[in-house]
Amino acid sequence: MSVFARLVEQLADLLQPLFHASAAAAAIVLFTALVRLLVHPLSRAAARGQRARAALQPRISELREKHADDPRRLQRAVLEVHAEERVSPLSGCLPSLLQMPAFFLLYHLFSSSSISGGADGPLSHRLLAAPLGGRWTDALSDGGVFGAAGLVYLALFALVAAVAAFNYRRTRLMAAKNPAPVAAGDGTPVPGLGAINRVMPFMSFLTLVTVAVVPLAAALYVVTSTTWSAVERAALYR
Repeated sequence: MSVFARLVEQLADLLQPLFHASAAAAAIVLFTALVRLLVHPLSRAAARGQRARAALQPRISELREKHADDPRRLQRAVLEVHAEERVSPLSGCLPSLLQMPAFFLLYHLFSSSSISGGADGPLSHRLLAAPLGGRWTDALSDGGVFGAAGLVYLALFALVAAVAAFNYRRTRLMAAKNPAPVAAGDGTPVPGLGAINRVMPFMSFLTLVTVAVVPLAAALYVVTSTTWSAVERAALYR
């Protein structure tokens, strides 16, 4: 069993007096929140980078108009502006990329049977009536949509839908105030970027599919992480 799995088990032991049979589920939620808190400085760095690049957009727009017929000169001018202001073109992307290994590691942990640790491992526990190692299809075959386990998933679906709707509304409002570019930093059009910008607001709703197909332990991680991201981005990018 991995070090992370042992930490989840220890958290479950600590939470046992408060959450009883659902202590392992509470431990997964708490552990996910703690990891997100640890990588929060990277999120803050990404937000600072994005604000810095957004502040340069008026100057870059002027350069695009000035050098519309000379892409190479435009590219050099854009790079000079970034160097002058000490802003990296990747300043908003790199911190986000650095977070990805931690997120994939946790997802793999809570999706894998390696966290089970035997008959008393975390995946052998439950969230109310739903086993942490089970899936929505298991709940449907054991009581149906409105059975005891099915109601647990309905609650998760409702939470995910609420977060997705919040993200959708916020993304649309931000897009209306700051239209996303359809070209690279040097003014070169990027094929398909306009379509991607239109589809992005709907991406949060794909979390509903994830929650429906992965083990409940992984679904708890996804729901916790998604909710954290929504609150974090609302605070950092307000």
